[in-house]
Amino acid sequence: MAFAAETRPNIVFFLVDDLGQRDIGCYGSTFYETPNVDRLAKEGARFTDAYAACPVCSPTRAAVQTGRWPQRTGVTDYIGAAMKPELWNRNTKLLPAPYSDRLAHDEVTMAEMLKDAGYATFFAGKWHLGPEGWWPEDQGYDHNLGGVDRGGPYGRGKYFVPYDNPRLPDGPDGEHLPDRLANETAKFIQANKDKPFFAFFSFYSVHTPLQARPDLEKKYEEKRSRLGLEAKWGMEDTRQVRLVQEHPVYSGMVEAMDQAVGKVMAKLDELGLAENTLVIFTSDNGGLSTSEGSPTSNLPLRGGKGWMYEGGIREPLVIRWPAVLKAGSVIGTPVCSPDYFVTAMDVAQGKTPSKVDGVSLLPLLRGTTLPERALYWHYPHYGNQGGAPASAIREGDWKLIEWYEEGKKELFNLRDDLGEQKDLAAAHPEKVAALSAKLASWKDEVGALMPIKNPAYDPAKPSGRAAGAPKGAKKKKKK
Repeated sequence: MAFAAETRPNIVFFLVDDLGQRDIGCYGSTFYETPNVDRLAKEGARFTDAYAACPVCSPTRAAVQTGRWPQRTGVTDYIGAAMKPELWNRNTKLLPAPYSDRLAHDEVTMAEMLKDAGYATFFAGKWHLGPEGWWPEDQGYDHNLGGVDRGGPYGRGKYFVPYDNPRLPDGPDGEHLPDRLANETAKFIQANKDKPFFAFFSFYSVHTPLQARPDLEKKYEEKRSRLGLEAKWGMEDTRQVRLVQEHPVYSGMVEAMDQAVGKVMAKLDELGLAENTLVIFTSDNGGLSTSEGSPTSNLPLRGGKGWMYEGGIREPLVIRWPAVLKAGSVIGTPVCSPDYFVTAMDVAQGKTPSKVDGVSLLPLLRGTTLPERALYWHYPHYGNQGGAPASAIREGDWKLIEWYEEGKKELFNLRDDLGEQKDLAAAHPEKVAALSAKLASWKDEVGALMPIKNPAYDPAKPSGRAAGAPKGAKKKKKK
């Protein structure tokens, strides 16, 4: 199927911050309410095996923008972490690898390519890919509402006015950030309804600080009480991990995000643009379950943000494009963040750079298949959530994780063990060897940097990976 220039599809991309796959109703949440995203899935496709390129935010964002593995861009950790091993001050066995604190200007972004293809381009929300001079307007976006160096809404009002954001003038008292960004996105769509447009709505939600609209927080407090839910905790290595979705503030943040999605979708409906608009909805890493309040649970997925387990990298992905995609589709093909760049270029008939790692998802949207391939991850850092430096590969149903602190390798069969509870490395040494060789070859190809031994590590002192229990957490009694 080819599109004439005047009928090329519009593209709306929703990237939610820290949203776990199981935080959405159509992915199994029975506590959070997400009717608008659920509607997108009903009218489009729900991907069951979609992944972020990294278990933390900035690397995944770089991969989405460029179609390249984070290791190629150099943005391999969240921007704001210690950039060099010599700046590291935590008592850990390894020193993390260095990384770049900005998306280089010579990287070709999705916006630059779509702009060259004749699209109007717009960015709203979280950028977190470099200091001023490396913001969205410097990377191909015609408009930038809110995209700066920050990883969260850290102004005086946090998610409310005053935002103290140099790219987002304050609105009236009481204005809520997700709603404001939705309004700005809808205005852009209205202004560009007669030509191809690309709107990238990059939520600050549901990242910390944990802050909801009072009405929604009250709603979920009452729902929690009505259902008789209470916090329950397990352990993931040194960290407490939340086992039940019942956090009223986080729930309100999820619903406000969903309402913002609904407002943008309503504008497409109002203007008669929904039929030929490609909508992509996904997240940048797994839900926050082991740190900073641990507001959500990713079960049955293991771990969460900052971890190489499925809870840290498996994401919701919903795509709607009524002109092409069959409503109600469920797609189980593994896909990853770099694929969105290539897909956007494919549907827009833009020129895709030769140095990309993603593949177009258009065959899947048309009901056919993709060639089998492996997916890779490499995070040579310590995040704030308890995870340790690691690499991973998924090929078919098999997933191998290499943990660099101990030199340990874990092997899981995700078809039989989605929760990654049964390590099969000892039972399948041949599979470990094969996947290890492929992972090593990939790391060489992309120039992956490695952590090194920390000469100052003192095993007698508290570990730099440990943290105090979340507020309200109770340790499980040993049986």
